Amino acid sequence: MARLLSLPPIRHPKRPATPTPAGACDAHFHIFGPSNRFPFAESRAYTPEDAPLERVLEMHSVLGIARGVAVQGNAHGTDNSAMIDAVKRAEGRLRGVGIVPVDTPASEIRRMRDAGVCALRFHHIAGEMKATFSPLGVAAFLTLAPLMAELDLHVQIMMDASELPAVMPRLKDWKHPIVLDHYALAPPSEGVSGVGFQAVRRYLSDGRIWVKLSGAYRLSEAYPDYEDVKAMHEALIAANPDQLLWGSDWPHPRLAENVPDDGHLLDLFNAWTPDAAIRSKVLVSNPARLYGFA
Repeated sequence: MARLLSLPPIRHPKRPATPTPAGACDAHFHIFGPSNRFPFAESRAYTPEDAPLERVLEMHSVLGIARGVAVQGNAHGTDNSAMIDAVKRAEGRLRGVGIVPVDTPASEIRRMRDAGVCALRFHHIAGEMKATFSPLGVAAFLTLAPLMAELDLHVQIMMDASELPAVMPRLKDWKHPIVLDHYALAPPSEGVSGVGFQAVRRYLSDGRIWVKLSGAYRLSEAYPDYEDVKAMHEALIAANPDQLLWGSDWPHPRLAENVPDDGHLLDLFNAWTPDAAIRSKVLVSNPARLYGFA
């Protein structure tokens, strides 16, 4: 199958103009490789450059980030070894979000939990993009949900905002957190009045979901400042700042052009979130509460 060759991340990001608060967390990034130790999945949709623990810690040091959440990416499929190795070696600084086959034994998921994995990720993507990602959608989650609840694992879903009204009733019995990636993939072209974004804002306001303020560059048509995402960002902050998270999405897989500078991404978050107390919630206290950082 054809595979996209992802561009590498910017090696030396800028330092943010605003000092980052102590204990800040990058709640969404990926670990890839080293591929000579952790081979990429044969069925992967893209081939990234190695992005090991040491590289992300370098980036975090420049940005003033103390904690992080390593999210399993497509390049490693359902082999979580590279991500778990990084979480273990970070000695409490990181948490992990895994992707597993629906028939994974309970003992393996328990082992992952004990190693620092706090959630499992599912992709509920419609249309032609479905083949690009894991086919493990909401149906797979519902199969694993009883075990996940027993192990106190929450669920992270990469899902189009337009799917939310149909999906959320299926999750009515799930009492643990539901985290949506990348502004719930709400299209900026529809604005804050779009049906999908309105659903995201409603469920966030009601406390039913968490949303990651990450991947604006994946939605935007306005590189490098992504002004078309700003109104959605501000609306989510207004809806419920207590269940929002910030993530860099480093090393920005699947990009063939316009790789963002991670320091600039944090600058944009700070500019779009002018209240310092709310910035501290999103960067520090919210992830500490969700991911169990001391």
